[in-house]
Amino acid sequence: MNKTKKILAILLSAVMCLAALTACSKSPVESEPSNSGETATKGDTVTDVPKTEEVTINFWHHYSAQSAENSTLMNVLIPKFQEENPGVKVNAVSHEWADLHDKILVSAQSDQLPDVARLDAAWIPEFQAAGILTSLDEKIPEFGSVSQTLLDSAMSTAKIGDHYYGLALNTNTKILFYNVKAFKDAGLNPPTTMEEFINDAKKLSGTNENSQQIWGYDEPALAGWNLCPFIWSYGGDLLNPEQTKASGYINSAKTVAAVQMFADLYKEKAITGWNSGDIPMTDGFGTGRFRMILEGPWKIAEMAGSYPDFEYATASMPAGDGGSVSVLGGEDISLFNTSGDDAAKEAAWNFAKFMTGEFAQTEMAKCGQIPVNKTALESDTVKNSDFAPFLEAIKTAKSRPTVSCWSEIDTELSAAVTSVVNGEKTAQEAMDALAVKVDGLLAGK
Repeated sequence: MNKTKKILAILLSAVMCLAALTACSKSPVESEPSNSGETATKGDTVTDVPKTEEVTINFWHHYSAQSAENSTLMNVLIPKFQEENPGVKVNAVSHEWADLHDKILVSAQSDQLPDVARLDAAWIPEFQAAGILTSLDEKIPEFGSVSQTLLDSAMSTAKIGDHYYGLALNTNTKILFYNVKAFKDAGLNPPTTMEEFINDAKKLSGTNENSQQIWGYDEPALAGWNLCPFIWSYGGDLLNPEQTKASGYINSAKTVAAVQMFADLYKEKAITGWNSGDIPMTDGFGTGRFRMILEGPWKIAEMAGSYPDFEYATASMPAGDGGSVSVLGGEDISLFNTSGDDAAKEAAWNFAKFMTGEFAQTEMAKCGQIPVNKTALESDTVKNSDFAPFLEAIKTAKSRPTVSCWSEIDTELSAAVTSVVNGEKTAQEAMDALAVKVDGLLAGK
């Protein structure tokens, strides 16, 4: 299959799966020159490039135009980058999250891709399969030394097979948020084990003084982002370590047990959230209808804005046979192998390197972005931040499978688990059938 056909196939798949996947102006930016004076070229390693003309590179991203992150990018990082690297300009273009994903797939068909982009880590396998991302470890001689300054767990999101198609840019994970008053009134401590979590969810469910239904736990979807922390903490998995096989893993006893747990809690009205018309997570938690949620650092700002007087606390993902293992999210910064001349490729790499450096990472940490730069993680800015409780969880969090067919697997996983919680199939039946489907997807059938 040629690249155009690959892109068309992936674009069609993206349109079909977008619902299941649910967490412009020019601005000068300067990139830190490579110490080696080398740049990446398509099909070749880096070569010397004379710097006689101004270079402009296009940087696409999904920092919100109204966010502090975007303001920091445009007013702090870009001026700093320019000051250090005269002659290089960056045209920074902001897109909405879903729009950026689709814009890249459409633009790839006409070779109108940017030089560099901030990508959701979950998109990397899909774009790599389309043949549009640069294999950095093959094309950039200093990739090894730069990547060593970043968290290994975060870098795993950019690794497909034996090669890396981006640098980790920022990371996140999910931990338990719980209603302090509800736990105190019930005489409970926050759960530390899966057994305690299950028992607490049941005990905290029922009706309130207004005869409204109360649920012990809320989960807004049944996709991999939502299910993986429970599957992994139970000791289960989706694929083998090589990511080539699902049978024996996605339908293993421990994976099945995690799925059955969801079905049991749903039957007892102790869990809710994924059905049409359910209360939105923030509202349900802030009004006391949901006693526990598993969420990321963005929830802190959402609660402060919508329910500033609500008392909650956080705790680690409850541990099971597999330990306390949450899911790793975040963004990577990637170069496109179809764009730019040698000078632009060098500038794009230097910009990516700058954005993952200590200065940029620390500045973005002030906006709530969790750094991946190891030195930045040791700063007082990070240690005193609102997201500090998430830092321990990141150490054990895992990335969802980095395979090109992940979006299709995710859709099938959600459908299978939905059939279990709705009582249409047993957990074993659903996961056995799912294993066959996923094996076929991995084999390209």
